[in-house]
Amino acid sequence: MADVYRALDDETRRLVLDELAARDGQTLFEICTVLLTRHGRTSTRQAVSQHLAVLEEAGLVVTERRGRSKFHHFDRSPLAEIARRWPLPEDVP
Repeated sequence: MADVYRALDDETRRLVLDELAARDGQTLFEICTVLLTRHGRTSTRQAVSQHLAVLEEAGLVVTERRGRSKFHHFDRSPLAEIARRWPLPEDVP
């Protein structure tokens, strides 16, 4: 679970997850493009690839290789595990 918290501690990685939540199954090129156009992030492909590796180690991103392309998918199950461990009280709006 510590890997999940470490992965979420970086704003760029949170933006990557936001974009994968909006449109799952993106390539590295697509993620780099959306980070630049929507968020003004000028990260190199190598930097974004390293962010994706951290997210993958934490179990938040799963990759699928199709031919020469690698597609990234958001796996919400580690976040669901956190919610199960510390559920919100019923009276919280």
